[in-house]
Amino acid sequence: MNPTIFKLLLNLYPPYWGTGIFIKKVAPDYRRITVIMKQKWYNRNYAKTHFGGSLFAMTDPFYMLMLIQILGKNYNVWDKTSRIDFIKPGKGTVTAEFIITEEQIKKVLKNTRNGEKYLPEFSLHIKDKTGDTVAIITKIIYVRKK
Repeated sequence: MNPTIFKLLLNLYPPYWGTGIFIKKVAPDYRRITVIMKQKWYNRNYAKTHFGGSLFAMTDPFYMLMLIQILGKNYNVWDKTSRIDFIKPGKGTVTAEFIITEEQIKKVLKNTRNGEKYLPEFSLHIKDKTGDTVAIITKIIYVRKK
């Protein structure tokens, strides 16, 4: 899928625009995606910081979607496990930068070449406008060649 259309469709997806989540950049090769979330009255909690569910939602499908685009139709790719570690209260605009390296792709291809399932782990930091980490997300993705 064209990365511009991909970005537009995700930005129109009601769970994202309804929570203030915005896909800012999608690399042409799908190896990097930048997602931001501005703090609004409807995505903050009682303590006036970002609602943890919204922080988690802004990271939900991206590694899976990136791998689907990178690997193509000959692979089954699913989210398997997700974990969030809250580091400090999130305020203002927060950013999540998803990156899949060439080394990670080679490892996936190597470990799935004979039809075996592979469970790569990805980690990213959600950062505030000062660059401080608000939360650390760990994702395990199920990958198997069809």
